[in-house]
Amino acid sequence: MGVPTYHKVLLVPDLKAVNILAKQIAFLANADVVLGARVLVILTSRADSVRSRLASCAVAFMAAHARWGSRRSDDMASISDHALVLNAGSSSLKFSVYGRPDGEAWLLESRGQIEGIGTSPQFSAKDAAGASLVAEALDSSVQDTSTALESLSHWLRDRYGSGQVLGVGHRVVHGGARFTAPAVVTPELIEALRELVPLAPLHQPYNLAVIETVARRMPDVPQVACFDTAFHRGQPAVAELVPLPREIRDTGVQRYGFHGLSYEYIASILPEVAPRIAAGRVIVAHLGSGASLCALRDGKSVDSSFGFTTLDGLCMGTRPGAVDPGVILYLFQNLGLSAKDVETMLYKKSGLLAISGTSNDMRDLLRSTEPAAQLAVDYFVYRVAKEIGALSAVLGGLDGLVFTAGIGENSAEVRRRICLASAWLGIELDSAANDAGGPLISSADSPVSAWAIPTNEELMIARHTGRLLGLTSA
Repeated sequence: MGVPTYHKVLLVPDLKAVNILAKQIAFLANADVVLGARVLVILTSRADSVRSRLASCAVAFMAAHARWGSRRSDDMASISDHALVLNAGSSSLKFSVYGRPDGEAWLLESRGQIEGIGTSPQFSAKDAAGASLVAEALDSSVQDTSTALESLSHWLRDRYGSGQVLGVGHRVVHGGARFTAPAVVTPELIEALRELVPLAPLHQPYNLAVIETVARRMPDVPQVACFDTAFHRGQPAVAELVPLPREIRDTGVQRYGFHGLSYEYIASILPEVAPRIAAGRVIVAHLGSGASLCALRDGKSVDSSFGFTTLDGLCMGTRPGAVDPGVILYLFQNLGLSAKDVETMLYKKSGLLAISGTSNDMRDLLRSTEPAAQLAVDYFVYRVAKEIGALSAVLGGLDGLVFTAGIGENSAEVRRRICLASAWLGIELDSAANDAGGPLISSADSPVSAWAIPTNEELMIARHTGRLLGLTSA
C-alpha cells in the first residue's frame, strides 16, 4: 500500500490517472485542503492496477486529512485572499498582512519585519493579537531588498498556503507636488518616483527598490503607492512656500510635509472617537523617533511642522528639527565639513542623541538622572509646545490636541509636560485619565480637549490599496 509523507509536491500513478485522482480527492475531502500548503505524496507500485492505486491514494489521503485537521490551526492560518503592506527602509522591511473575511473591509492577520538587512538579518512576526509567530535569525545571504522579500515570500507561503495576494500597498515617503493621492503602480509612475529621489535620498531609493522587486517576483499582482506627502497637498500657498528665488522654487523646492498617512488615519477616525472636535480646529502631534505636528481644519491639513525635508520642525531622535541655515553655512565655510559629513550629522547624530550624548530613546532619557538627558527632554517638550502655539495661530484657535505615535501614545509624562506648557490655550489635563492612556486625557469641562489615539498607517495603506484595486468597499 502507499506510504504517505508530507511535502508540497503531488506524485500520481501515471498521467492518465491524474484527472481521475483529482476528482476522487476533491469528492472525498474539502477543496481548501487540496489547495493548501500541505499536499500528500503517495508511493504505489507499478504492478498495482489504476483502480488499486487510486484506492490507495484515497484511503491514505483521508487518513492524513484527519491528522491534518486536528493540527491545521497550529501549522498555518486559514487560507484567504489578502493584501500585503510593505514599508521598506535602508536596513529593514516592515510588513503587514490583511485579510478580508467579509469582502467589505480589511482585518489585520499578521505583522512583522526583517531588520538588520545586510548585517545580521532577523525575522519576526506577530499575529493580530500580538502573539509571536516567528522570531529567528536569517542567513547572512539576506543582503538587500530582493533577498529579504524572498524570505518573506517563503514565510507567507508557509503561513497562508494558497491564499492569493490580491494587491501590495507601499508606503512611499515622497510624492512631490504631482502625486496628491495614492496611485496604482505603473512603469511611468516608477520613473516619476525615481525623479524624486534627490528630494528624499535616504528613503525613496528603498521604497522604489521593493516596488521593483515585487514587480519582478509577482508581475501579475497589482501594487499601490501611498505617499506620506499626499495628505498635505491642498494646503494654502503660503503654507507651502519656501521664500527663495523662483528659479530655485521651480526645481521643486517647497514645504511638503510628511507623516501624512498617520495624519490621514487620525482624521478618518476622529468622527468616531472624538466627534465634537472632528470638524473643528485640531493639532495632531505625531511624536516618535521622527516627530511632527499637523494642523487640521475639518479633517484637512492646513499646515505642518515638516517642510522641504524630514529634517525640519521638531527635535527628533537623531534629527535636529528647525536649524538656522546660517549654521549649515558655518559648518561648510568655517569647520570644513563636507556635504556628506553634514548630511550624516543632521540625519543620524543630532536631536535627542546629540543633546543627551547617550541615547535617542525617550524612555532612556526619562529614566536618566543625568542633566544632559533631562535637558534633552526639556528641549523636546519646549519645541513641541512652541510649535503647538504657532499652529494654533494658523488655525485661529484650538478645539483639540491629539497625541499619537510611539511617544505620543505611550509616554504619559511627555504628554503631561506638553499639556502643562500649553495650558494657556485652554487645555486642562486629567492626570488619572492621562496615566490610564486615554483616549480622552483632558478634564470633562476643559475648553480644549486633549486625546491619546493610536495611529495605524498600515491600515490606511491597506484601505487605499483595496479601494484603488476594487478589492474592498472600505
